[in-house]
Amino acid sequence: MKSAAKVNTNGLYLEETLVDDAFSGVVPFYAESVGEQGDIVAPEKPELVGYTVGVPITTPGLFKPRFDLAAWQTYQSAVYEAQEAYIAALDEWQAKGRIDGEQPVYIVPKQPDKLWIEGLTPEQIAELTKQPEPQPKLREELTNTQMAMADMYEQMLAMQAELKALKEGR
Repeated sequence: MKSAAKVNTNGLYLEETLVDDAFSGVVPFYAESVGEQGDIVAPEKPELVGYTVGVPITTPGLFKPRFDLAAWQTYQSAVYEAQEAYIAALDEWQAKGRIDGEQPVYIVPKQPDKLWIEGLTPEQIAELTKQPEPQPKLREELTNTQMAMADMYEQMLAMQAELKALKEGR
């Protein structure tokens, strides 16, 4: 078993789910209905809820990962076209008696690198990452605390000097 991501219909990450080790690609999942006895009933018209994505999240530092479903569909179209071209070339090669030239080779299109992208806008990220301004009352309390600590430090130094003088005076 391995972990795969579940995303909503917009590609935004929802949660992790366990899938078979051989699972790859993108598979839709649908809403389930619960019957009167508590059993799961298939609705008459299934409602698409999202997708299970077998492509690992490889882009670190995403605030809200989003799987680029459009890029995935474009890639899948390229794979389909490459398969169709290979089958046509293989059929042609076999029709010529397998003598004319070398057997065609299927070349898999390269999967896009950035299928997981940021799901938040730069403005939303800025809002999440901005440091809150200290409140005036908190700033005053902090200053008072620092002054009190400085006084305590001076008192401690005076006590240490007094203790040292007492030890030396014995």
